[in-house]
Amino acid sequence: MKKREVILLALLCGALGQTRPEGPATGPAAVVQETAAQKDARMHWWREARFGLFIHWGLYAVPAGVYQGKPVPDLGEWIMNNASIPVNTYAAYAKAFNPTKFNAEQWVEMAKAAGMKYIVITAKHHDGFAMFKSQDPFNIVDATPYGKDPIAELAAACRKAGLHFGVYYSQSQDWHHAGGYAYGRDGRKNGDHWDAAQAGSFDDYLQGVAIPQVRELLTQYQPDVLWWDTSGPMTREEAGELHALLGLRPGVITNNRLGGGFKGDTETPEQRIPVTGFADGRDFEVCMTINGTWGYKSTDVNFKSTQTLLRNLVDIASKGGNYLLNVGPTAAGEIPQPEVERLAAIGAWLKVNGESIYATGPNPFPAAAVATSPATLPATSRPRTPPVVWDWRATTKPGRIYIHLLTWPASQRFTVPGPVQVLKAYLLADPEKALEVVPVAGGLSRVTLPAVAPDALDTVLVLQTR
Repeated sequence: MKKREVILLALLCGALGQTRPEGPATGPAAVVQETAAQKDARMHWWREARFGLFIHWGLYAVPAGVYQGKPVPDLGEWIMNNASIPVNTYAAYAKAFNPTKFNAEQWVEMAKAAGMKYIVITAKHHDGFAMFKSQDPFNIVDATPYGKDPIAELAAACRKAGLHFGVYYSQSQDWHHAGGYAYGRDGRKNGDHWDAAQAGSFDDYLQGVAIPQVRELLTQYQPDVLWWDTSGPMTREEAGELHALLGLRPGVITNNRLGGGFKGDTETPEQRIPVTGFADGRDFEVCMTINGTWGYKSTDVNFKSTQTLLRNLVDIASKGGNYLLNVGPTAAGEIPQPEVERLAAIGAWLKVNGESIYATGPNPFPAAAVATSPATLPATSRPRTPPVVWDWRATTKPGRIYIHLLTWPASQRFTVPGPVQVLKAYLLADPEKALEVVPVAGGLSRVTLPAVAPDALDTVLVLQTR
């Protein structure tokens, strides 16, 4: 297919809204409009998953937040930009990148034990370094002593274990390749470079690096998710050339960060939880870090508590979203132990209470009916706008309402904030023991609880309804 035809195909896809190219973008292709039912089928596994693992891993793990003997402020994966490291100087880190302790099956086993249903890993971040075998030589197979393809190994391990697999790709911001965009830090204007080697034509970068690599990822690794990042000033025509490649992987789920007006399938609030989800019913996925940074940074030991992380998961699920929780492996290929421990603790809770998270719907009660007390969730989990604060959250399934009691009522009672006919009430951890339910004024019901919370993190009360 000629370049102009690819662009027209992409533009038509965007204009139709729920449309996707069918067949490879390099040959004859037809545009088919995706019906609501078809989209629901495509998104089905993702909507049921609720919990996924984000992995930021790349060449930035070698300096680990330190350059020329000094810690560099801000995010670990942004060290090249933040410290204005010259292209050749940064590229030399590849000679020291030998992650011999990486074990794809162990990583997948850890994610599965944590109750996660999918994994998304950085195939190429803004530093331009590919973590997969690519036609571009700046990749982990060709440029490092390691010489192996961790993306291929992780994709295979995910499929063997029954997890879905996705890749993150920085499609426009690239600090290594000539012509790639660079978002300014330290007073530089957005788009400025700090090394003459970065100067060049963005179209040359798009045609020579981004498009070939996206094609490689879609065809060689068959991801279930393609997670775009930082669209930059790409035009609709430029973004359309990348969008047209999605026909190479029918069924792939994409986010809203491609650019050019292409919405993708999911919204991606970062490091914040929306107050009530999205009014238009858009699928959304909250991405968050366990500590303060995405890529490994040796000086960042400010790890969030298990309570914070778990309550974030519950809060997001109660609004109908997914939680994509990040880990930042070291240059040796190890996930930091504090992150491993927290994921294991969440997994232990989900073994008992997973029914209240997976494949659930959002809170069924009006937000105004459940606003109660000062904030019970840590500040890091709150959105930037003042939230409605609850002492509990609710998720649903047909015939079930799951009340996540984040603060145990001192009264040992929970009043259902809506006229729901409760046929039976019990704790999810002890389903055989029915709890007393009595009617109260206004057609409401009140449930009598044990004196002490069985689980201090989150005890789940189940209301069986019609």
